[in-house]
Amino acid sequence: MAAKRTKKGKGKRRFGAVRQYRSGAWTASYLDLTGVRRRSPETFETETDAEVWLSQVEADLTRGAWRDPDAGAVNFEEYARTWVAERGLGALTYELYQRLLRLHILPAFEDMDLDEITPPRVRAWRADRLTVTGATTVAKSYRLLSAIMGTAEDDELIRRNPCRIRGAGREVAAEREIATVAQVDALAEAIGIRWRLMVYLGAYGPMRPEEQAGLRREDVDVDAMTIRVRIAAPELNTGKRAEGPTKSGAGKRIIVLPEFLREDLRRHVEWYAEKGPGGLLFVGEKGAPFRRTTFGRKWRKARVKVGMPASFRFYDLRHTGHTLATRSGATLKDTMVRAGQSSEKAALIYQHSDHERQKEVAGGLDGMVRAAREKAAEQARQGSSGAQVVRGS
Repeated sequence: MAAKRTKKGKGKRRFGAVRQYRSGAWTASYLDLTGVRRRSPETFETETDAEVWLSQVEADLTRGAWRDPDAGAVNFEEYARTWVAERGLGALTYELYQRLLRLHILPAFEDMDLDEITPPRVRAWRADRLTVTGATTVAKSYRLLSAIMGTAEDDELIRRNPCRIRGAGREVAAEREIATVAQVDALAEAIGIRWRLMVYLGAYGPMRPEEQAGLRREDVDVDAMTIRVRIAAPELNTGKRAEGPTKSGAGKRIIVLPEFLREDLRRHVEWYAEKGPGGLLFVGEKGAPFRRTTFGRKWRKARVKVGMPASFRFYDLRHTGHTLATRSGATLKDTMVRAGQSSEKAALIYQHSDHERQKEVAGGLDGMVRAAREKAAEQARQGSSGAQVVRGS
């Protein structure tokens, strides 16, 4: 139905125009910054309502807060996939984001435009996810959705990020297990001679599994008892190794190993590492790079044999290493350097930990582990002696 102009005699408007339809409803329009005429998205009951709407638009234009009403008409799936592709993510993070999108985010939002994703819809989506999957996965998914929508806000495609649930992206990690020196030794023994060094490097390095997968002969100096971490080689769900940079810049480091590992290190290099300077340090029985699934089975069997809980992961050996290093006298910065960890806050607070200090930390670990082993051996001898006395009495 055609609209008619307002009655004459009211004076010409300084900004925009209002008109009345024959039905009695009012509409408003204005020229945007590019000269395109924009109409109100809905009609108004009174001329005053239309005038107020125009005044709000004029105020937004004046203070630079005006946003193209069509800006948010961008398909979420398209924008999200582009967002992930442009991040320059590591292989494992890229794989994680794609999985979270596919399984948890896109089924709810793939057909929506960015400006159709509202706080109520986000709350409903999160509540639904919590009924079908774990809280940790939901927190990861929420953080990803929030990051994508935050960029959309920065791009001025939406007025405000709809992810506003306080604490929804926070993960509450369970307290990790800490193995004793005796348990680490038992795990190394149970997993077999080809893989025992991986257990020790996980605990006393402490090295990430993907860092160990990237080690080569040329990275090992048996005389100096050091290992150089240059790259990481995480295994993707496809089974392929994605060789690339370490998790952070701090991941590139030289680790000084405790002296008690000298024989294990020498023997492994001589017996099991691939030949040549570039040969992999850890390979399977058939000479191929070790697979996560194959090693995982060996780890689980060793864990059962030792009597460790099912919740104790290979990665938890790093937590053990952190704890033992701290008990040996290492500072927080020492353990950060040793484990290849970094954060802006820590970088501002903690001081430098040089190579000599790392040798001291390794020496402290060496003394602590040797003492624990001697104590266990002494207790075993005393127990054996006591049993003989009982039998002889």
